[in-house]
Amino acid sequence: MSTLVIVESPTKARTIRNYLPQGYQVEASMGHVRDLPASADEIPPSYKDKDWANLGVNVENGFEPIYVIPKGKKKVVQGLKSALKSADELILATDEDREGESISWHLLQLLKPKVPIKRMVFHEITREAIQKSLKNCRDIDENLVHAQETRRILDRLYGYTLSPLLWKKIAWGLSAGRVQSVAVRLLVQRERERLAFQSGGYWDLKALLEKENSPFEAKLITLGGKKIATGSDFDPNTGKIAQGRDVVLLNEQEANALKERLDGKTWTVTKKEEKATTRKPYAPFTTSTLQQESNRKLSISARDTMRIAQKLYEEGYITYMRTDSVHLSDEAIKAARNCVEEKYGKEYLSPKPRQYTTKSKGAQEAHEAIRPAGNRFRTPQETGLSGQEFALYDLIWKRTVASQMANAKLTQISVLLDVEDAGFRSSGKRIDFPGFFRAYVEGSDDPDAAIEDQEVILPPLAEGDHPDCKELDVLGHETQPPARYTEASLVKMLEGEGVGRPSTYASIIGTIRDRGYAQMRSKALVPTFTAFAVVNLLENHFPDLVDTKFTSKMEQTLDEIATGEAQWVPYLQKFYSGEEGLDTQVKVRVDQIDPGVAKAINLDNLDATVKIGKFGPYVEVLDGEEKITASIPADLTPSDLNPEQVNKLLKQKTEGPEKLGLHPETGEPIYVLIGSYGPYVQLGEATEENKKPKRASLPKGTSVEDVTLEMAVGLLALPRLLGTHPETGAKIKASIGRFGPYVVHDQGKSGKDYRSLKKEDDVLTVTLERALELLAQPKKGRGGGRTKKPLKELGVHPDDQQAVNVYEGPYGVYVKHGKVNAGLPEGETVETINLEKALELLAAKASTKKKTTRKTTSQTKKTTTRRTTKSKTSTSKETNS
Repeated sequence: MSTLVIVESPTKARTIRNYLPQGYQVEASMGHVRDLPASADEIPPSYKDKDWANLGVNVENGFEPIYVIPKGKKKVVQGLKSALKSADELILATDEDREGESISWHLLQLLKPKVPIKRMVFHEITREAIQKSLKNCRDIDENLVHAQETRRILDRLYGYTLSPLLWKKIAWGLSAGRVQSVAVRLLVQRERERLAFQSGGYWDLKALLEKENSPFEAKLITLGGKKIATGSDFDPNTGKIAQGRDVVLLNEQEANALKERLDGKTWTVTKKEEKATTRKPYAPFTTSTLQQESNRKLSISARDTMRIAQKLYEEGYITYMRTDSVHLSDEAIKAARNCVEEKYGKEYLSPKPRQYTTKSKGAQEAHEAIRPAGNRFRTPQETGLSGQEFALYDLIWKRTVASQMANAKLTQISVLLDVEDAGFRSSGKRIDFPGFFRAYVEGSDDPDAAIEDQEVILPPLAEGDHPDCKELDVLGHETQPPARYTEASLVKMLEGEGVGRPSTYASIIGTIRDRGYAQMRSKALVPTFTAFAVVNLLENHFPDLVDTKFTSKMEQTLDEIATGEAQWVPYLQKFYSGEEGLDTQVKVRVDQIDPGVAKAINLDNLDATVKIGKFGPYVEVLDGEEKITASIPADLTPSDLNPEQVNKLLKQKTEGPEKLGLHPETGEPIYVLIGSYGPYVQLGEATEENKKPKRASLPKGTSVEDVTLEMAVGLLALPRLLGTHPETGAKIKASIGRFGPYVVHDQGKSGKDYRSLKKEDDVLTVTLERALELLAQPKKGRGGGRTKKPLKELGVHPDDQQAVNVYEGPYGVYVKHGKVNAGLPEGETVETINLEKALELLAAKASTKKKTTRKTTSQTKKTTTRRTTKSKTSTSKETNS
């Protein structure tokens, strides 16, 4: 008897194959084998004349989805059908969540098997788990399939109905999404709060005291019996002390006067309090908490966290990574407790096994929390993993083991001191027993160092003691606006509001960044002008659709469909059709929304209006009856733009560029300009005879004000010839490129070897010796890795069985097979791209390459020249009409 087992990915197939008996054939479906049409080409001819055809959903007949097999998947489906012909039994072993259930259902619809069918589910890929699940197969859960199908249709209706409206009213290529748009609104709301924030200043004193040669610090908290003002006492809207707060607000002069008055006076301990506290270990990871902690501690994005976790799961290192549950199985608890006892000793075990309760409303995606796989947890060092895979496994291992450890016991110490009429406080913390801190401290990679950070040791102090004051400093403070969202805090907010599913947050945040709604700065997500315009339109005309409570209710309904408590067709009918439905709302508002208003963004600190144009955001002001416009550099966001910058951009447009001086050799003027891609220097003016004057970008971190004539001359002279390589005799040059300053070993036909300059290097002064030193170092891939790792593994090419993967390159995300690379088209992301789509892109690119090779050398040169000209022309655009 032979059994065909179908899973989603080749990696999962390879791992699971090791744990199945002989006679079992494991094949991969490469993800979904059917989906809604991704483009007009995929719409079946019989539907093309329908009004709803572009949606891929028959909104006139029970919201019936139109499923198609993408071109690249036809060979996969055919292969599965062929494999099924020789099988006596079919086992569908896709993931246990809604998506996996849906894949299994689609496989049944396509394969139409005539042999017995089983649905096999497991949340870890170990020998024990696979053999156990073989004995406990079930039927496909139709409710889970309906829930996934409803979510897919709902998201399609939302995006395909609203996005075209954004194209018409704001700019082409924008997108709206059920959860994406809510997340963008959260970013914009926070940025509005920051822009409206009024900072307030206050002063206080800090003392360095000493008792028995042990120093400690104390801060001023009262004066004359009244509380000293702190940041929490200020009104963020006014920058003044909030109404009703009876506090003392010191200015710098008053703080210095107080310091002089207290100098040399006697300090007395008036009260000492000690309070014992305990800290319980954190629950094991869920999808959401893993994304948050990975971002905080490892600086790994939500998208990459899920990609790495997927690989760890498929290779049998961890349990399933899409889960809302914090539950641990009995075998997992036993394994964790064994780890604690072996590594830390019995005293570090919790008195009894700990079980955690899931707080998430819809925690039903999987049976367990994310933990190391198996009934014995391999230590991170035993896995043989490296890089980010090791770091993420290590994080999961520590968190799981720590969950079964004893509480940490601490003592909080508070000491009050008086000097004259001023009251000071010193706070300390003593760790009496570290407990789970030994394995895991949230937000720290080194538990031993973290334990030291947790402690603040005070000398032995008693009421009536008179410590010596060694230093007394005056400190000034400014209240700070609310912090921007990081990936971690945005994920936490979305989950707390019940918006979306944690398993989708990585792709949502990725889309927000890919579509230009936010820039990443020091881990913070900073919304762009485009984000402001889109959110303004949606808030004004579709407020429910970007409301967290409304979106959370949608999520609850999807959960109810998954359990059979709600019907999916009536729900979609109410959402999309009828007088209040989305379709009607959009049709009504399409004539009401003025594109001129929709494109405009009015910021309180600016007299000028910002608008979204064909080439990006630009400022617009009226000079009499004439409109003057100037492009805003791509790296500037609403938080960056101030009146001075606006004036500089407009002055450059009306008065011409700022003249830095004359080139010492040619006598031509050198200008400093600001373009769409930032500041640059230019030699001479653009004229009919000299349409493309020589230009050079400023090095990153260099402002327009810092540019000298000497620097500009040096930048315009790039690339610099440093000398020749002692071994090859080839030229070595220094220059600035898209990714910053670099040196290059140019060996002509043998190729070019590049190395980026370090922070301490200057492209204008770097020497040949330093260049040779850099070139001698092993070449690293972008991002610092030794080898480029794929963002996503799609599977193998059906023609040669070589890997087809997704990578990120200098020009964006692309798919790669062998030597063929193909960029992702507009609207496609890392999360949405699958094998069949990748195969289509690669086939199109391969055919293009074949045609290209047939061109003559002169034709190729002409094409290259045209492309270069086009690129430079688009780069040099500075204004929008």
